[in-house]
Amino acid sequence: MTLESFLKKKSLGILIHPSSLPGGSYCGTFGEGAKNWIKKLSKYRINYWQFLPLNPADSSGSPYNSPSSFALNPWFLDIKDLIAKDFIFLSKKEELQSVGQNESHFNFDYANNLSKKIGEHLLIGWEFQPEKKKNDFYLWNKRNPWVEDYSIFMVIKEEFNMLPWWEWPIEFKHKNIEFIKSWIKGKYNEILKIKLIQWHLDKQWLELKGFAKTKEITLIGDLPFYVSRDSADVWSNKSLFSISTDGDLLFQSGVPPDYFSSTGQLWGTPTYSWSNHIRTNFKWWRERFKRQFELVDILRLDHFRALSGYWRVDGNAKNAINGTWISSPGKELLNILKKDLKSNFLPIIAEDLGVITKEVESLRDNYDLPGMKILQFAFDGDEKNPYLPKNIKGVNWVVYTGTHDNATSTSWWKNLDKQIKNEIENNYEFSYDPSWNLIEIGMRTKANLFISPIQDILSLDDSCRLNTPGTVKNNWKWKLNQTLDEIDMNLQKYSDLGNTYGRLSD
Repeated sequence: MTLESFLKKKSLGILIHPSSLPGGSYCGTFGEGAKNWIKKLSKYRINYWQFLPLNPADSSGSPYNSPSSFALNPWFLDIKDLIAKDFIFLSKKEELQSVGQNESHFNFDYANNLSKKIGEHLLIGWEFQPEKKKNDFYLWNKRNPWVEDYSIFMVIKEEFNMLPWWEWPIEFKHKNIEFIKSWIKGKYNEILKIKLIQWHLDKQWLELKGFAKTKEITLIGDLPFYVSRDSADVWSNKSLFSISTDGDLLFQSGVPPDYFSSTGQLWGTPTYSWSNHIRTNFKWWRERFKRQFELVDILRLDHFRALSGYWRVDGNAKNAINGTWISSPGKELLNILKKDLKSNFLPIIAEDLGVITKEVESLRDNYDLPGMKILQFAFDGDEKNPYLPKNIKGVNWVVYTGTHDNATSTSWWKNLDKQIKNEIENNYEFSYDPSWNLIEIGMRTKANLFISPIQDILSLDDSCRLNTPGTVKNNWKWKLNQTLDEIDMNLQKYSDLGNTYGRLSD
């Protein structure tokens, strides 16, 4: 089967996570606010909506360190939809009231507590549901076997004050099947609550996905390469990861020392026991991809370079200096994925940032996967910088001003070296607004897809930044405190500029 890229023509997208959208009870949800967002994109012929992983977040709010690669974040469950469809019955509306609508950041503790309250109400309403709805739920559980392990995992975590699984009593830690089967008999309602939440999340999101398709909006999701050590995935599949049965890391992931860090980066996630993945014909990976492509049209594969080779560090290491490059069976995995999808293209964007070898480029190019170009990385004075617009050759690229890990372009410009600012102003048409200057530079490139974070379209500063790598506080909390109608002029401007550079849909 001949391969080709899914990027056929010049087009335009916006990066914003659902949690940052207005219209939810506490943060953005899978409800009316998200539907209105899709309508806005369609109105302005902006064909791509990109967001971060939809998985549950960790205690710091990060969706890249999730307790499950398959579950969805309970924060996204839309209360109004559940009430309208008679899944929740309220005697007092204030029981699940909306808060913080006009604030620019949301509170994780409130989001978690509200999710638990929703679960309680779903459980109360469950006994009143008609048999057809109950049968739909049971059938969904059968089709999604991951939900059983995830639900049990989360109930056990709650039982032991959210401790990581390797600190649980031995029967739980080692997943003694007979013991756990007996134990969960007394936890039926707790497990049912989690399953009901996941069922409703799935239904709400797939309804949104169907709506996006009618509006010709393509959804770009995000898949972290590694999974959290403290996850249902690792707990249930220890042999697939470089981890002992007691939870000790045998090897961990990271990247070696470079220009930015003299000790490299240590991520604390287990690497893969690739030999066992090969032996099982990549069953876990295939199920993981299958689940993601049920939810999205295209996946950005984070840390794509690890599909070619990965930096493996001893499990007890305190930094990433003394690691080893190990080859990965990326070609074999992508070949199997191509067969599973029965497609002449792989709907994957390769996150190929950083120091990339010829082997990584070859793996990307052999499957016609578009790579990424970040304009904020372009201007360091090096004429050979691969992110410089003049050095972006060909069309099979996704160009960004920045990503969720970058400063906003307004703050990036403010903190940029004065000499580099002068060079940029001499080489490009620069006006009073650096965000829009960078957006226009990106739109001018030959790349078939240009995407801007919503923060840059609104010319916001770093008070609205979503994440600062290397820090664990005050990340992932930002949300729009304006209505979509209030940012209409910015979206119109973005659309008009896209039209100037031939990036709008017909």
